[in-house]
Amino acid sequence: MLVGDASVEFAKRAFGLSPLRHSAGISPDFPRCFNPPRRPGLHEVPSIASSRYNSQPMIDRLEEIERQFEEIENQLQDPAVASNISELQRLGKARASMEPTVTAFRSLKRVLKELGEAQELASDPEMKELAEAEIGPLESERARLEAELQKLLLPKDPNDDKSVIIEIRSAAGGDEAALFAAELYRMYFRYAERRKWKVELIDAEESGIGGMSRVTFQIDAHGAYSQLKHESGVHRVQRVPATESSGRTHTSTVTVAVLPEADEADVDMKMDDLEISTYRASSAGGQNVQKVETAIRVIHKPTGLVVTCQDQRSQTQNKLQALQVMRTKLYQMEVEKLEKERAAERRGQIGSGDRSEKIRTYNFPQSRITDHRIGLSVHNTTSFMDGDIQEMIDGLIQEEQRRKLEEK
Repeated sequence: MLVGDASVEFAKRAFGLSPLRHSAGISPDFPRCFNPPRRPGLHEVPSIASSRYNSQPMIDRLEEIERQFEEIENQLQDPAVASNISELQRLGKARASMEPTVTAFRSLKRVLKELGEAQELASDPEMKELAEAEIGPLESERARLEAELQKLLLPKDPNDDKSVIIEIRSAAGGDEAALFAAELYRMYFRYAERRKWKVELIDAEESGIGGMSRVTFQIDAHGAYSQLKHESGVHRVQRVPATESSGRTHTSTVTVAVLPEADEADVDMKMDDLEISTYRASSAGGQNVQKVETAIRVIHKPTGLVVTCQDQRSQTQNKLQALQVMRTKLYQMEVEKLEKERAAERRGQIGSGDRSEKIRTYNFPQSRITDHRIGLSVHNTTSFMDGDIQEMIDGLIQEEQRRKLEEK
């Protein structure tokens, strides 16, 4: 590896850079670094422009992202911005979204520079063995960074950074379906705990044997939707119910809907369109909850949507929660409407995205969970139901990325 003055000299000779530009690490002549001139007897220095990912438009886009990132960093140091909380949050969010791309891009530039130096040294018989020992790992790192950047530049779901509201409902199977709905609620709760995410129960309708016919809860965490959005659909369970005396395996189903939490700016919800009423809570929550009408029911008159919330101890808290859920449901209706209008653009989605689509089977006798959209099976129902679901989530995200890359 060249260091010090030798490194600067090499940059001047190979890439036509001044020592000042080279030491800064960012150059207006950067595209030339990616595609340097050929030299007799030398391998061509590798470049994005000559790689399978191609090309100058990609380089231009990456440089523009890096320029915007640096501009935001300068703005964040401005005292006027520091005193403006909303602007500070906006810029901080923009910086956070760009940082992974900029970090990978800068790493790629460093690797390409080091690879060029190593290949230059390989032309010297005395240094060839040492240089070639460095070339292999550097080429592997270059390929990894190029693949990472390709994924980072894919179109991003605008809802990926949002928190989520999840609704779980028992479907076919009676009491066994209600029991499994309660187990899925616990599974997502444990998954959120593993990620140190905040979970808040919004509403639940319990069955008599410890199950849940319906449960709605919020997971408040940046990026929760990007991880959990593929959980929407029908989850099927196959097992011998505790109430089954003959030992026969039953099949039951539960529906899961994962909704990106909507901000007030996302949807225009007029209070005149809402009918809000109170009633006495029926769930556990103390004597005060039972005696006072703290539960809230909200009806959106134009659409007929109904939301109830009774888990909080005060009527005000329940009302705020119910309005948030209603806002999220209205936002989801708009999203689904747009998705149907853009059917041609849905090829990159995992499955149909319809809540009626059977997406996963939990086979307890075989200790196997299979996701039918990607054909992935996990053989440990105990661990999976305890929230260890990241392997399945990662597989779904990777499939989504693969399909988007194919489209691109």
